[in-house]
Amino acid sequence: MPAATPLRLVVADDSVLLREGLVRLLDEAGFETVGAFGDAVSLLAALPTLQPDVAILDVRMPPTFRDEGVRAALELRSSFSSVGVLLLSQYVEGTYAQELLASGRGGTGYLLKDRVASLDELRDAVTRIAAGGTVLDPEVVRELLVRRTDPLESLTPRERDVLGLMAEGRTNAAIAAQLVIGVGAVEKNVTAIFQKLGLEDSGDDHRRVLAVLAYLQR
Repeated sequence: MPAATPLRLVVADDSVLLREGLVRLLDEAGFETVGAFGDAVSLLAALPTLQPDVAILDVRMPPTFRDEGVRAALELRSSFSSVGVLLLSQYVEGTYAQELLASGRGGTGYLLKDRVASLDELRDAVTRIAAGGTVLDPEVVRELLVRRTDPLESLTPRERDVLGLMAEGRTNAAIAAQLVIGVGAVEKNVTAIFQKLGLEDSGDDHRRVLAVLAYLQR
């Protein structure tokens, strides 16, 4: 049986040491890094030729070191919808994370560099994003939630717990294990969250993301 084709990745980070170190880690994790760049403009220009599965970008890059990575991510999601996006940052940028998630589409992630604890964790995040999932560092989720007053007063405490873990990109089985309840109980809570937020079942696989965004935006 032939081996599976490795996921193709591109990386953009202005720090040479961090960029090259990340490339080595990704290669060790079994991915194929097809491009590494010091700025977002170069990455975007190369995308049509490289055709990656996932783009990994720092948030702050030249020339202003403010939000170039986020701007590039938004343009990438608009022009190259099949490419997943993972933002890697040293900072919790709540506004930027919310802007990137605003479309409600999957294939998106935001992790903090200092909190990626293992190669397995990085491999899992990239794989989930390539498959259309959403991966958020718990600190990013917490920052997004505290930026606004709580609009979901109709949710029970248990439903809030489930929603918070959903926002971290966890599966129903992982949520059940974390909360020490059955998967069936998690499914009932998820269904209740969708109903209370008015998220009708339209066949879209990303109602979980929309549920988190409803918390942030209402």
